[in-house]
Amino acid sequence: MSPILRVSLAQSSRGLGLGLHTARNRSFATSQASRAKNQIYTSVRRPDDFHTYQLLSSSSRTPLLTLWTTSWCGTCRVVAPLLKSLVEAGVGEAEGGVAFCTVEYDSPDIMGGDLGMTYMITSIPTLLSFDAGEAMTQTKLSDGKKLADRAFLEEWIRNEARRHGGRGGGGGGGLLGGLFGGLR
Repeated sequence: MSPILRVSLAQSSRGLGLGLHTARNRSFATSQASRAKNQIYTSVRRPDDFHTYQLLSSSSRTPLLTLWTTSWCGTCRVVAPLLKSLVEAGVGEAEGGVAFCTVEYDSPDIMGGDLGMTYMITSIPTLLSFDAGEAMTQTKLSDGKKLADRAFLEEWIRNEARRHGGRGGGGGGGLLGGLFGGLR
């Protein structure tokens, strides 16, 4: 629209009591959309730390990816840095973001409690995702070959981020998800 036409429209609309807005595409939100950032938490050695991380990830609507390790596990020494590097590199951020921590299964407070039994940790290492505090046992991994495969882990992280990124905000397949899913 030319500046002259814009001024004449604005002047004529004032006479009619109309407000003319020159911005054509106004977004509903007043804040800028921000890209989700991945979080990396310190290693879990106490059940209280684990529950705190679950609450933090639930409140931020991101999955909590946990790698259950022990001090004597050689495979864990390969898998843990690989997973950490993928999360630090931003894998999963475009899909909603993830949080990551290792759980030191052989620490006295973890072994003494029933945390491993609660989530059916039967082999080390085990990669387990949590959604709103619930373990996603259908995607639990304990296959050492898959856990050491970078490409496989990238896709696994993205899938977990997509699943959790659909919670809240009117997306997904909930009761109202069909009504408001297109508003993103």
